[in-house]
This record gives sequence, structure tokens and C-alpha cells, in this order.
Amino acid sequence: MPAKEISRPCMDCKDAEIVFTVRKRQLCSDCYKRFISYKVHRRLEPYRPTKQQETRPKILVPLSLGVSSAVLLRIVDDQIQHQLAKVFSKVFFDLHILVINPSSNININSSESFDQHYDALLKEFPRHDHTRLSVHDIFDYIPDMKEIMHEYAGSQFSDDSSLSNEDRLAAFRGSVSTASSKADLDYVLLTRLVAAVAQKNKCQTVFWGDSDSRLAAKALAGVSKGRGASMTWQVSDGMSPWGVRFEFPLRDLYKTELVQYASACPELSDIVIPEPPLSDNVLTKNLSIDELMIRYVQTQGAKYPGIMSNVARTANKLEHPGFDDAAGCALCGGLLGNTKRNTGVTVTSQSADSEGSQFCYGCMRSRPDPMLN
Repeated sequence: MPAKEISRPCMDCKDAEIVFTVRKRQLCSDCYKRFISYKVHRRLEPYRPTKQQETRPKILVPLSLGVSSAVLLRIVDDQIQHQLAKVFSKVFFDLHILVINPSSNININSSESFDQHYDALLKEFPRHDHTRLSVHDIFDYIPDMKEIMHEYAGSQFSDDSSLSNEDRLAAFRGSVSTASSKADLDYVLLTRLVAAVAQKNKCQTVFWGDSDSRLAAKALAGVSKGRGASMTWQVSDGMSPWGVRFEFPLRDLYKTELVQYASACPELSDIVIPEPPLSDNVLTKNLSIDELMIRYVQTQGAKYPGIMSNVARTANKLEHPGFDDAAGCALCGGLLGNTKRNTGVTVTSQSADSEGSQFCYGCMRSRPDPMLN
């Protein structure tokens, strides 16, 4: 029986029809997934086990049930299953999945049922440990959060411990007036929560599901908000202020490529919460700096992907300042003062509120203080 004729053969395997075009290469679905997976596997090579290694490291993968983090989990889980199938192969690491309820994050709006997507995640990835939290659970993981809130918000804010954690967080966020400050605060709290969960579960590293596009937007927004000194761990692979490494295995991939990968994996359709399309009928003055940068990267990145890649790659080359003897910001963990190799801006509070000196320049700009905004 003659073989089926292929009108547009894949450039790699030559045995299947072209489905995707990636970086001027026309590939079938399987070859496309192999191409994307290779980009991630190359970033995981440092975790290859050695003969001297007695125990496997534990990795935390935070998920918002968005497309990027879901694709990262799919690729990493496939690699683990491939290693388990080999007789003499060792598994690189153990995974702990942290699911952050997107309804608790102001930056994510979804009418989809979170429980249905979460159940689909448990069904697809039952082999790994799971933790499900909301952002307001930060009070349970960071005992001194009450004191930090009081110092940050000032005397005009009073935390009521009798309220639920959700109401306490809402009141704290309500003390911040501008959209940019609220978005900045949300990101800081989310990062603190993820780092605290990693510490509690003895995870040495956090694998963030940020694509090249997302890292470029974060780098541009971070510099705009005065957080340039913290770029070495917000967008770069390295140690965070909390003794947990932050890694970005998707840093060589664009958001559009991850969306295409997800479309080739039917099992992810029940897990990923669809993102609402960007609306053109929005006043820019009502958007936060983070939202503006995301919109800019998504629109310009489609035209000039190489330029956006250079933004993230340049940020990843920054020299890590080290945290051994450095004073850290009470809220975000960024460096304070004239510490060794600190490239950030030094801020010393001259107001009656001397507690302001416990915060870095970026947090000082976001504080609910009319003299600083």
C-alpha cells in the first residue's frame, strides 16, 4: 500500500504535515513541541544529578493556571516521566506545585470556574505534591506581615486582626491610591508568598513561568518604578533575598510560541484559564505601569521580537549584588543603603516617620504618602 502523500512536509521529520511556523522553520506538531521543550531542557541542565548527589533537590512551580506556567509544568513533567521510564536514568528533581487562586489577584480577571480548572490540573498531574492558596494567605506564612503593613502604610492605616485575612488584605490595598502602586504591591506580596511557601516546603528553587515577553515587560516596568536594583532576581536567574533561587526556564521563548504549544496539547485546554483580550477602549491613565509595559511588549514584540529579547537578555547579564551582609527592604527584600555593589538608589527618610528608611526606593515611591507620590 503506497504511503500517504504529504503536500507540505515538516522541515525536520519530513513525515508529517506542517502545522506551525517557528522562527522561519515550518514544523509539524510533534517537532514543534520538541523544539519548544529543548529550549526549556537546556535551562534545566544545571540540575542534572551527579554521582556525589545523595538527595534530589525540590523545586516549587507556582501556577496561576495561565498558559505560560501551565506549559512550563507540562514540559517539566514530561521530562520527569521520560527520566523515570529509563532504567539507568536519574530524576533531576522533585516538584511541588503551588496554585495561586487567580481571583485573589487584581491583575487577573476571569469568569471561569477556578475549581474546574484546578480539578483538571490534579487529574493531569497527580504525581506531584500540590498546595492551593490565595494571596491573602500571606498572613499565615509571614508572621510579621502585620508590622510590615503598619510601617509601610503609616499611621493612617490600622490593621484589624479580627477580620478575615481576605478583608485585612483588601483594607491594606485600599490604603494605596494609584493603580501603579496597587499593581506593584500585588506583585511584591505574590513574590513574598511564593518564597515563603518554598521555604516552608524546603524547596531550593522556584521555577517561574515567565516567558521572554513577560520578562521584557517586567524589566521595563521595574526600571520605570525605581526597582532597577532588584532586577537581578526579578527577571534574572539567581538567588533571591529569601535564600531561595529564582529560575526562569521559559526565558528563551515568546508568549506566542507558548500559546501555540498549548494548542498542541489538548490536555491543557481544561487547565488553562483563558486570558481576556486586550481592550482598545481603555484610557492609558487608568492603567498601571505594569499593564502599560505588557501592552507595549505584546504589540511591539510581534513586530520586533529581537528587540524585546534583548531587553530580557541584557537584564539577565546584570551582576548579582549578594545578600550576605546587605540590609534588606522590609517589604520587598530589595537592598537598602550604600551596601557593597548596590546599584540601586539610596533613600534615607528625612520625615518624622523614620520607619521609611526600612524600605527601598521602589517601595518608598509606592507608599501611601502624598509627599512621596
